[in-house]
Amino acid sequence: MSVSFQKLFFAIATVIAIFAILILAETILVPLGFALLISFILYPLAKKLEIWGINKMFAAFLSMLLMILIIGGGIFFFLTQITNLPNELSDFQDKIMGLLKDIIVYINNNFDLEADLEQDYIIDQLKEWFKDVAFPFAENTFYTTTSFLAGLLATIVYTFLFLIYRTGLTQAFCKFSPIDKREVALNMFKKVQKVGQKYLSGMIILIIILGTANSIGLWIIGVDSPFLFGFLAAGMSIIPYVGTTLGASIPVLYAFMSHDSLWIPFAVAVLFWAIQLIESNFLSPKVMGSSLQINALAAISLLIGASVWGIAGMILFLPFAAMLKVICEEYESLKPIALLIGSQEDEDKEKKKKSIQNHFVKIKSKLLKSNNKPKKITE
Repeated sequence: MSVSFQKLFFAIATVIAIFAILILAETILVPLGFALLISFILYPLAKKLEIWGINKMFAAFLSMLLMILIIGGGIFFFLTQITNLPNELSDFQDKIMGLLKDIIVYINNNFDLEADLEQDYIIDQLKEWFKDVAFPFAENTFYTTTSFLAGLLATIVYTFLFLIYRTGLTQAFCKFSPIDKREVALNMFKKVQKVGQKYLSGMIILIIILGTANSIGLWIIGVDSPFLFGFLAAGMSIIPYVGTTLGASIPVLYAFMSHDSLWIPFAVAVLFWAIQLIESNFLSPKVMGSSLQINALAAISLLIGASVWGIAGMILFLPFAAMLKVICEEYESLKPIALLIGSQEDEDKEKKKKSIQNHFVKIKSKLLKSNNKPKKITE
């Protein structure tokens, strides 16, 4: 099998161009990606409101308003919980300073140094270092917060537009296909919408279950602000594969900072390990179902997303890989790509489907042969 240099060059140039567009247009494409997923989950509600006789634009507005109220309620809940943290963090600062003084005293008493370590000088130097680190961090946090709010506003606008113009957009994309293939293209878009809807609704249910379990466990152990850390850890599970580990590390670190006993952070670590075990082996397969029928190879999209769009890419690229699989399944020339990123279950289904089709073809050919046999003329 020979591949022409021209085709190879065209393929490489296309891939480079796609990545260049993704990186350069990040501020536009990331809100568009989130808006597409959100519109998938709001679509059934908007459609239901339209069936009840509500205008399409007003139905989209009510759907968006409900989403904003839910998100706003969650943000308000987190803010009320965060207000209690500064006092606890100041206590932690005093503990760190006390521990540092004890270490300096221990070194001076047990090691033969030419000159004793000066407590006040070392502590002052550390405070200056923290100030030097804190200012750029605060400046970067302000920039990140501003960018996040701008992206959130753009996502809300794009979602509203997707809900209003969904019919026109679908028809426009279907017209790229030949007339005899437009019904297939329409079914493909419906499947893509269903994949996105199942993924996002499954993630919301999973976050609620995990957040409740985490919060109850932290409350029993005796960690302060259990609902804040419980739902914060659950919310980070939206980042595939690594989100649950990152989410668990925050309450473990906080328990270590705010408690003298090591048993508390150890108990928190065991709690999250047990919940993560149940989530990966029982909850995710039951709640998420087959919304992401992709194999480990497609998980490379997670790394690609992280390198292109950071955390947003890690969240978006995995469901988009599942949507790409659905699109590739509808075109004969792209089916190898669908099999490449699909799960073993998909391959088994494809084999079973072909086996059934072949079986029906054989039955049909036998029936045709029996009908074509010359009938005996009876006198």
